[in-house]
Order: sequence, then structure tokens, then C-alpha cells
Amino acid sequence: MNTALNACRFRMIEPAYPAFNIYSRIARKTTALGPLTVATVVSHMPGWDVEVIDENNYRRFGPRDSNGHPDHATLQTIRRADVAGFYGGLSSTIPRLYGLARFYKAKGVTTIGGGQHFVGDNIREALDNGIDYVVLGEGEYTIRELLAAIRGGGDPAGVAGIAFLRAGALIRTADREPVVDFDALPLPDFRLLRYAKVKLYPVGWIRGCEMHCEFCTVKGHPRAATPDRVMEQIAALLEGHNARHFFIVDDLFGHNRFDTLRLCRLLAEYQKATGVRLDFTVQIRLDRGRDRELLQAMRLAGINTVCIGYESPIAEELAAMDKRIRAEEMTALTRLYHRAGFLVHGMFIFGYPLPHGVQLAVGADERVRRFRDFVSRSRLDSIQVLLPVPLPGTGLTERLAADHRIFPRDEIGWEYYDGNFPLFLPDPPLTPESMHAAIRKIMGRFYRFRDMFAIGRNVLVFPALVFSLWNIRFGWRVWYRAWRNNLLRFGGWIVLRRWTALFRCGAFSAKLARAEHSLSHEPAARG
Repeated sequence: MNTALNACRFRMIEPAYPAFNIYSRIARKTTALGPLTVATVVSHMPGWDVEVIDENNYRRFGPRDSNGHPDHATLQTIRRADVAGFYGGLSSTIPRLYGLARFYKAKGVTTIGGGQHFVGDNIREALDNGIDYVVLGEGEYTIRELLAAIRGGGDPAGVAGIAFLRAGALIRTADREPVVDFDALPLPDFRLLRYAKVKLYPVGWIRGCEMHCEFCTVKGHPRAATPDRVMEQIAALLEGHNARHFFIVDDLFGHNRFDTLRLCRLLAEYQKATGVRLDFTVQIRLDRGRDRELLQAMRLAGINTVCIGYESPIAEELAAMDKRIRAEEMTALTRLYHRAGFLVHGMFIFGYPLPHGVQLAVGADERVRRFRDFVSRSRLDSIQVLLPVPLPGTGLTERLAADHRIFPRDEIGWEYYDGNFPLFLPDPPLTPESMHAAIRKIMGRFYRFRDMFAIGRNVLVFPALVFSLWNIRFGWRVWYRAWRNNLLRFGGWIVLRRWTALFRCGAFSAKLARAEHSLSHEPAARG
């Protein structure tokens, strides 16, 4: 690092997805909030110039290499980074992350990695693949102390919450306590994001979750910013970026009822005072649909879309996930959200592996039928169906690994850890191939080409439907929902068609065959 200069440059990088997938479309409109938050903290440190490169939202004048990826050699030529940070929040991006880390390290750049992927053996793996320091846990305070030590020549062993190598040995420092006082942190600065176009702005509120879902990496007692802090973020984005569309990224909207009602009132009053209508998407638990006052306050605040983790309509799978709800209850609660005027996005996991002693002798075709029936009965506006992913550090991964059911990563690499590919030996009578085909069958029935014709039909019906009804607002809502859903489903058909075509041209089928063969020859493999 050239400490003779007045300022050192810190470049935070969000690695690209390994291939086109169902997330690619939305990723071009938004960005991850965690890396931006850490970069913002660094930008408030004297002597640091900061920028963020989101490789999935890289659209405005950014130099590209021969593969269409951001050209980091050119970026280093025009704006040399002294320290490069890498976001390891998604395991599927890890091969790209390691490649970039090795590139920057070879250029004499100090490299730092952080994110939920880096737990257990993955810490040493990162340090052997171009990462100089791994930040463990939340990074806002850790990054400040680490960069101060790096620039000042101090001993990083005194910085809590990191891991690094010294003389080939792994050094892991003391754990750092999670952030509690969010008001002490600067607001995320989207001006640091270079080459991107953001339409859907992420907003953070609550960290942690006490639901303890076996498959999830988000754990710990929930810690929330104040409603005033959330309101300040949204106002700053409207005033500074003309932002109109927001996604509150936490899983627990509505966790604290009093604070949620207060935030909704603040949002409603702010929009009334400014004369600007804002649009919000939130992730919320299904059982919050019983709270009529909360739903009404959310609608007045401009919350139009709710994302709900249904996970499965199959009773045995719901019990394995500790969801404590029946499919019939889920359908009834969904109707409450629809009656309140929300668009409902349903998130599902197909083929969840059941614990020992629990059996479900139902084949893939019957499970697909049950999923389709549930989606149809619940009249969901959009859906997302993924396969279970043995993510690093989860109870699901621990259980599958103990049974020797996870496919070897030398056959099925990290790049396939995005929920679209089978990664372990499923419960019989399911097979990896039938699981993989099932999610395409479910979403293929939902996202259809024929919805293209319904888009035009809805345009013709618009005047009669809206203006002939005595309640114009209700008429508009009915028409808009149908038009929007047809448009979304046709767009989803295009995405699925492209993804399927790329899959057929790819190497996954051959890798899966080798992985199944390797696992079947392990003595402890579950057969």
C-alpha cells in the first residue's frame, strides 16, 4: 500500500453470479445492502477513497473483459485500489470471488473477505485462495479497526472478529459482539456504487432471527434500528436519488408490532406531506395476516407487496422445518393479505430432507401436484421454488453431512449452491434428477407464454373495468393486479426458458452423474 499518498482506495466488490439464473433479472435493478454499508463506514474514515463494484448490476460505462465480466485490470489502471473487499454472502459466487482475490493479491493489493459463507473450514479455504483477512460476523466496526492496523502498520491480531494466516498457521482473533446501536452508523451511501443503475433500493431494519429454521443462516436475537432511523434512510434515498421503489430486506417485518405501526404511520405522514407515493416490498410472516390493524397501516404506508416463506404445502415437510402450521391455514391467511390489497409473493423449498424416523413415500409427480394445487388455491401473485441448499454453518448441512449425503464439492462446486440444483442425495423415492425437474414443472405451469395474450386483453378491458365501477380505486386495484401478474408471468416464462436452455448446454448433468457415482461408493453413504 502506498501510504505516501494522501488517500488510499478501498474497492468493495460483489462478485457476479456464475451463470444466468432466476435472480439475474432483479439483480440488475438492485444491490446488496451489507457491502454498501461496510463501504460507507470506510468512506467516513479520514484518508480513504471508497467505491463499490456490484458485478451483477454493472450497466453504466463500466469496462468489460472478453467474457463480458467487469474488467478489473482496466479498473486498476484507471483507479488503482490499495485494498479490495469481497462480499461472500452467496456461496454460489465463491469461485468468482476467489479468482478476483487472487488477481488483486498478485497486483500487490491487500484483500479482505466477509459474509455468511465464511464459517468453519471455509475460513481456511478463503485464506488459501487469495484472501489476506477474513472478517467474521458483522463488519462495520471490524473493518475500521482492521484498515487502521493495515495502514498504520499495527498488529492485526489485536483486531477482534477476523482470521488470517501467520507463518502458514491460522490465527483467529476474539469474537466481536454484534452491532446494537445502529444510530451510531452512517446511512448507506449509494453514491459509492459505480457503474450501476438502481431502481429497487434495499433498506435495512432488523438483524438476526429467533426462528431457528434448520436451513437458514440468519440466527441470533433480533436487533432493530429505530423506526426513525428507517424513515431517515428512506427520506435520504428519495431526496438524494429520487428513489420510489424500496425493499425492506429483513425477514421479520412486523416482528415488533408497536415499532412497525409507528414506522407505517411515519411513512404515511411523510408521503402525504411530500405529495409523493412510494412503493414498498417487505418480507413478513404469514401469521401477521391476522392483525387487521397492522395490515391496514401497511397499506396506508405504501407497502404493496409481501414476500412470504411458505416453504411447502406438505405436512411432513412443514413439521421437519418446525413451521407449526397446516396448508389449509396457510391458504386462509393468504386470503387475508389479498383482501387487504397486497400482492403476495410465495417462496417455497421443494424436496426438503426429513429427519431420521420420518418417512414420506410420495414421489416427485405427486409432490408437484400438491404444490400446484396449493399455489392455485392460494391465488399467489408470484412464486419462487428452490431446492434445499446445504449452506455453510446451518443445521441442515450438519445433518446431511453426518449422513454422508452431500455430493462431493470436487464434483459439484460452490457455483451450484444457488437453490437451482440438487446438491445432496434426497429422501427416496425422490432422485436428484426428479427434484431438479420438479421445480421447473411447478414454475413452468405458473409462468406461461400464453400470459402474453392476456396482457393485451387486460389493456382492452381497462376502461370498462375501472371507470364503470362505482368504486374507482377498487376497480383500478383489480385491473392492475391482473395486468401486472400477466406481465410478470410472461416475463418469468422468458427467464425460465433462457435458464433451461443454458442448463441444457452446461455441464451439470455430467457432474451430477459423477457425484452420484462417487457418493454411492462411500461406505457410509445413505442408500
